[in-house]
Amino acid sequence: MWDAAVNTLGADWLFQGVWGLVSIFVVEMVRDAYHVASHLWPPLIPLHNWHHKAYRKDFSVVSTELYQKAQIYNDVPEALVMMMAMAGIAVVTPLWGFWLGFVYGASFLIAALLRSQGLFHGSDLTHEPGPLKTRPGIWFVNRTYHWRHHFDETTAYYAGYFTLSDKVMGTALSLKGKTVAVTGASGTLGRALIKQLAAQGAKPIALSRSADVTIEGAVKIIPWQAGREKDLGDVLKRVNILVINHGINVHGERTADAIAKSLEVNALSAWRLMEVFLETVDNRLGPATKELWVNTSEAEVNPAFSPLYETSKRLLGDLITLRRQDAPCVVRKLILGPFKSNLNPVGVMSAEWVASAIVSLAKRDIRNIIVTINPLTYLAFPIKETAQSIYFKIFSRNPKK
Repeated sequence: MWDAAVNTLGADWLFQGVWGLVSIFVVEMVRDAYHVASHLWPPLIPLHNWHHKAYRKDFSVVSTELYQKAQIYNDVPEALVMMMAMAGIAVVTPLWGFWLGFVYGASFLIAALLRSQGLFHGSDLTHEPGPLKTRPGIWFVNRTYHWRHHFDETTAYYAGYFTLSDKVMGTALSLKGKTVAVTGASGTLGRALIKQLAAQGAKPIALSRSADVTIEGAVKIIPWQAGREKDLGDVLKRVNILVINHGINVHGERTADAIAKSLEVNALSAWRLMEVFLETVDNRLGPATKELWVNTSEAEVNPAFSPLYETSKRLLGDLITLRRQDAPCVVRKLILGPFKSNLNPVGVMSAEWVASAIVSLAKRDIRNIIVTINPLTYLAFPIKETAQSIYFKIFSRNPKK
């Protein structure tokens, strides 16, 4: 009987302990909701503005007085809301494990009160001054991620610790005001992408073989072709996001000329252009303000019934996976299934729908954007990419790092 009671008590503690961990996640979602409200609800906006006024662009404090007032007017109310929410859940349910969330919220209150008195300043980890040395976090907020909320777009990047809330809301990447260069811009997908980007408030630049074309949504059209990647160096310095989208499909050809052309356009040109762009990423704000998107195709893991297209795209995919091990900014892969275009007149999906899906997933900070009707790709690609990334990490190195 004693053993049964001990086992029951132990199971209850384990059960409540699990809910205690859940409470940490829940209270962080409460914090994110309060943050969103602080930008949208008039009574809270003036209080939250103290927080934004307290920092310069390198996260150094404008003045001690401003910083301490920001703690009182923004951080203290935020912590109180977190505590009240968790206390309410713990009181109205039998889940006393949620009191852990209350204690977690109380730790924010104590830290804010101490910082308001000039103490415990080092606890404000996402606002540490200095250059941005890391890429934005994927699942957890780091300084680079949060910097973008302060100085890139205040109506995005709301998350405080877990980035899930931004992913759900589509605020994990803002395209508003971004200069986005798209190669292959006169093609079917290029045109659709530029139109979608412009609709999001971006400023698309079309990189096309000819300047004598009309592309809806493009603010500028710059003539460019494979083999002249370095010519774009000055242009790419002013670009926030580069979308490498150009390519060819020789279908069933296997001549030496077809091999050379496929490798040059689909893989080597894209790789050289990637390196030119990455050289423009400075070590101060570049990790937060620059991104690279590369259209590698689902041919990385599935047959495309065009051997040279598959071979060249797989090479490009491998090079991107290798290079983004230590790339200075976010590098996204676009793994796309068959869409109707001049390269693939029998494609199933529409380019407009594919472009819309790409933009929607990018705004949710998906790093490997898969858009296809083939369910096997959603299973095969993550396995391939994860295994290959681990392999490259173990057996390759960058002596410059």
